[in-house]
Amino acid sequence: MTERRAILILHGKQALNEDVRNAVEKKRQRGWSLDVRLTWEAGDAQRLVNEALADGHREIIAGGGDGTLRDIAEALAQADTDARLTILPLGTANDFARSAEVPLEVEKALDLLDVPAYAVDMGEVDGQMFLNMATGGFGSQVTANTSEDLKKVLGGAAYLFTGLSRFSELSAAYGEITGPDFHWQGEMLALGIGNGRQAGGGHPLCPTALADDGMLDVSILPAPQEVIGTLRSLLEGGLGVENMFVRARLPWVELKSTQGLDINLDGEPLKGENLRFEIRPAALHVHLPSHSPLLGRSARLNRPD
Repeated sequence: MTERRAILILHGKQALNEDVRNAVEKKRQRGWSLDVRLTWEAGDAQRLVNEALADGHREIIAGGGDGTLRDIAEALAQADTDARLTILPLGTANDFARSAEVPLEVEKALDLLDVPAYAVDMGEVDGQMFLNMATGGFGSQVTANTSEDLKKVLGGAAYLFTGLSRFSELSAAYGEITGPDFHWQGEMLALGIGNGRQAGGGHPLCPTALADDGMLDVSILPAPQEVIGTLRSLLEGGLGVENMFVRARLPWVELKSTQGLDINLDGEPLKGENLRFEIRPAALHVHLPSHSPLLGRSARLNRPD
């Protein structure tokens, strides 16, 4: 019988989460040897992943929000390991988990340890990796400037509230975006370069992205004349804005902006004038529901052993 052994790397803010404590105990009662380690400061996730791998762990659980998930996924991908990742979504947005239809209930999320793992891609830019999406423009500013206190009170609606309250700061960014047989330049309100489908607390910037197709989905919202009205429609989920996006599916994309553009990588800020985004195919093995919308047909038909 294969040893059922896993380690949960848990964001320090979740240390007293009773739901997590109870779910871990139930998993232990069902025969899992489950260790728990807490992050405290920057760099802890990378260190804890490396320590877990050195100790022989091949089942890693990321317990936290999108930033924690990104840190742990990046560490696993950089380690070039066959270890498998389970997502325990405990953040405010949980954008990748929601796109992948990972259960938000703690116990059900941990049950994914018992289902097959699928090879999924990761994006890479400037030496940093991301699992879900790189976003730029006003949407990334909203995400970066939404306070933790507001998220505690309003949950995902905090991003909407912040966006609607900051129209006076709204400005378009000029950029040039190129890829294989693709070129676009102009002023844009928002940019999404996605491996997942949604960002910023639930906004579907790349609604048809797949996490296992070896491609990045690029979505550009050009800046129209009535920028405030358009952004309001975007934040409120209006249907009319969908037709305004410029979209492409590319293995790599280069972004040039003479002013520099603020980019958000699953919660990690990045700024640059010349950036090249690339896909790292099958960089990670993740336990996901077999019906996950982020899995293409090949992943469903060819489950890993």
